[in-house]
Amino acid sequence: MAENNKLLITGGTGSFGNAFLNKTLLQNEFSEIRIFSRDEKKQDDLRKRIQNSKVKFYIGDVRDSQSVANVVKGVDYIFHAAALKQVPSCEFFPIEAVKTNILGTENVLSAAEKYEVKKVVILSTDKAAYPINAMGMSKALMEKVMIAKSRGLNSKKTIFCGTRYGNVMASRGSVIPLFIEQIKKGKPLTLTQSEMTRFMMTLDHAVELVLYAFKNGEQGDLFVQKAPAATIKTLAEALKDLFESDVPIKIMGIRHGEKMYETLVTAEEMLKAEDLGKYYRVRADNRDLNYSKYFTEGQSSDLKGEYNSENTDRLDFVSMKKLLMELPEVQKEINGQ
Repeated sequence: MAENNKLLITGGTGSFGNAFLNKTLLQNEFSEIRIFSRDEKKQDDLRKRIQNSKVKFYIGDVRDSQSVANVVKGVDYIFHAAALKQVPSCEFFPIEAVKTNILGTENVLSAAEKYEVKKVVILSTDKAAYPINAMGMSKALMEKVMIAKSRGLNSKKTIFCGTRYGNVMASRGSVIPLFIEQIKKGKPLTLTQSEMTRFMMTLDHAVELVLYAFKNGEQGDLFVQKAPAATIKTLAEALKDLFESDVPIKIMGIRHGEKMYETLVTAEEMLKAEDLGKYYRVRADNRDLNYSKYFTEGQSSDLKGEYNSENTDRLDFVSMKKLLMELPEVQKEINGQ
């Protein structure tokens, strides 16, 4: 791994940062872990919970290039998780998504290049593939910024790569905590569309994917972890059964910027994707603006189809319940903790 090296996690007080610390903190893989975020309350809560001297806390915002430079200087690796992630809020305030998800990423990568950080792994989302909402569009451009900046780097000094994964179960702002809260209050479970499908991925799986990219990522790579999917109705019914609830299900209709299913690897990306078994690796397109090359070095147009939440393995009611029971958040709620 990276023993005796320093790691920075931007947006480190979020779901990913908490899960990463839970999984790796006691393994002595890093001599120092810097947590960078703008929310002092979340930092205080995390500091009290972990109580570990190797974890250092930095207040700042990825939108502010100077605060980014201050925290990047002296680190060896960066996991860039800071982002605006809520689809509806980004729909109504798209410029805010641009400032954080695109320009904030530019600040992090520019500082990483300046201070010769060994590797940066950016965290993206399935909504960046065929994006139809502002959050997905901003994340898609975040990926493009990473790939563009990777082209001019000396790989012996700095590597930029990324991950793309689907909805993380029970993460901040996800539907599972909402459903549990509605069940506990005896309120109807509010579904957008019952047959809408989503990838089902635990936080531990998200951490595993980032660590895989950390170990194996080369310049401009984008890694995707294969994951099962389920309909929102199956998820809701599984939660009702686990909590022995008979609350009704209420169909609300699709929200602003939502899709019926999500894509993790587009059909165009599948042309150049490597199937690594548990993962896909999508290599960066490193052709330049010398257009004559496109006539002699084009790519095959034999599309194999995309990888999405409709054609991946589908969880049924029983397997959905089993996966839910792996979540500590669900276990605590069931046990009344």
